[in-house]
Amino acid sequence: MHAVRVLRTAVAAALAAGLATTALAVPAMAAAPTPARPAPAAHAATQQSLDTAVAEGVPGALAAARDGKGHWAGTAGERGADDRFRVGSLTKTFTATVLLQLQAEGRIDLDDTVEKWLPGVVRGHGNDGRKVTVRQLLDHTSGVYSYTADKGFQKQVFGPGFLESRYDTWTDEQLVAVAMRHKPDFAPGTDWNYSNTNFVLAGMIIEKVTGHTYENEVEQRIIKPLGLRATRVPGTDPRMPGPHSGAYSKLSEKTDGPTYEVSELNPSIAGAAGGVISSAGDLQTFYRALLTGRLLPPAALKEMKDTVATDLSPKDRYGLGLMRTELSCGTVVWGHSGGIHGSHTEARVTEDGRHSLAANFNADWTGDIGAPVEAEFCGTNAKPDKAAKTDKTAKTAKATMADSLAAFGVKN
Repeated sequence: MHAVRVLRTAVAAALAAGLATTALAVPAMAAAPTPARPAPAAHAATQQSLDTAVAEGVPGALAAARDGKGHWAGTAGERGADDRFRVGSLTKTFTATVLLQLQAEGRIDLDDTVEKWLPGVVRGHGNDGRKVTVRQLLDHTSGVYSYTADKGFQKQVFGPGFLESRYDTWTDEQLVAVAMRHKPDFAPGTDWNYSNTNFVLAGMIIEKVTGHTYENEVEQRIIKPLGLRATRVPGTDPRMPGPHSGAYSKLSEKTDGPTYEVSELNPSIAGAAGGVISSAGDLQTFYRALLTGRLLPPAALKEMKDTVATDLSPKDRYGLGLMRTELSCGTVVWGHSGGIHGSHTEARVTEDGRHSLAANFNADWTGDIGAPVEAEFCGTNAKPDKAAKTDKTAKTAKATMADSLAAFGVKN
């Protein structure tokens, strides 16, 4: 989940059993690159990163950028520039934005305890919602275990059980209950660890504060005001709106087995942590609007950008549902990374909101989704920090939902 992150997961204990080829399986594939006009010089390295991803086995890759010279979009393989796709953990920025808006309206304080809004929900096995604040949910310092790290959940949702359970509905309460079977990762406020449970709880709090569904609040507060026509919060609807390309997964830690088309799934497995569907154009509009103050008052945006250290690398810091990354060339970008079955996404924008990029690969077992970010903002002479990349790759290899089995977050 960052600028040079290779999002792969190691869940051998849960997924060691390979899947037999079924009618839903498609041949392992990498479509021939789609013929395209040469990219302008400013985006040539970005286009090359897409071509490289397809050459390495990603069926299709797309990226779109905006800068002072205008708009650019590039594709490779089985993709269209206007494709819709599941954005995974980029959903977290939408969720955090709504909560910051509610705080600005005086309807909640981010230093409220989780217990105040969800009494009795975070309890058991050492969990105590009276000691966890809403702010700690949003910056991943709560210590609450990520339900996506649960081995049984992994097996059912990401591995052999996916083909049978892909249309099943999970309630927020069920997802939180999975996490509550585990003790906290650490005492609240004493460390950092990425947990998808944090944002499921955040979505539940939004509903408690407003009396409306999470989906409604995101639509009314973000999607409609910004005119994000390709963006939706699908709730439990498994269908993908068009236009869209396929989404492909191995549904296994192995990378040489059958490839499955996984576009359709019930996004309730992700909810407020990773359920949004969008496009490269809409994601840029959203993050540019956020960083330039169109969605939050100055004090709220300042809070969102107040970051804490992560265990990903010294150059990656985490705010409230928003990541700050210093790239190899020294450029600082804000945004988020995400993945879900058959989809890896990056959206990044400079501090002034003038230069933005969104990229997506429609495979979850191969390709470096961080490469287009480095290419776009650092250019052809970019030299990523190999040591940092190796360290982050090792750490994110322990991830759950933000990795090759449709992850939308990381978990050590």
